[in-house]
Amino acid sequence: MPSTAMNDTQSRALGSRGLDHQTAVAITDELLFKSTLEEFLARRDNRDPPELDWNSDGCTASPDNPSHFPFLPACYRHDFGYRNYKAQDRFKAGRARIDANFKHDLNHQCEYDAIEVEAEPVGDIGAGRGKCKALANAYYAAVRLLGGLAIKRDEHGLVKEYEDALAAYNDAVRNA
Repeated sequence: MPSTAMNDTQSRALGSRGLDHQTAVAITDELLFKSTLEEFLARRDNRDPPELDWNSDGCTASPDNPSHFPFLPACYRHDFGYRNYKAQDRFKAGRARIDANFKHDLNHQCEYDAIEVEAEPVGDIGAGRGKCKALANAYYAAVRLLGGLAIKRDEHGLVKEYEDALAAYNDAVRNA
C-alpha cells in the first residue's frame, strides 16, 4: 500500500486551509478513481474542495482537442491527479494508476463525446471512433513516457510503446 505520509510543511499547508492529509487523500482518490469524468468536471468547475490543486495546463504540449476529439477534460483530471499526488507525497507509487485512469477517460471521450463531433465530417462513426482511440493510445503512451519528469523516461520499454501507438494512430488516419 502506498505511503500517505506528508512532510510537516505539506501537512501545515493543508491544515491551515481546513483539510487534513487523510481527508485530502480520500477526496483526491474519490475524484480520480470513483467519480465519473462528468462528476469530476462539476467539482473542478466549483473548485470543490478549494484546498486541492485544480490547476492545469490542459494537454501540456499536445493539442487539447485534436481532430475535434475532446481530450481536454481527460487532461484536466490527469493534471489534477499528478499535482495532488505530488503534493501528498505519493506520486511515484500512484503514477501508473493515474495514467491508466487517463487512458480510460480518453477512451470514454472517444465512445461518447468525440463521435458526435467526428461523425459528421467523417461520415463513418466506426472510422471516427477508431481514429479517436488510436490517438487516445498515443496520448496515453506519451504520458507514460514523458509524464512526471522525475521518472526515468526509458523505463519499461515506454519509448517503444509510444512509437507503436503513434504508428497505429498514423495508420488509422491514413485508413479513415
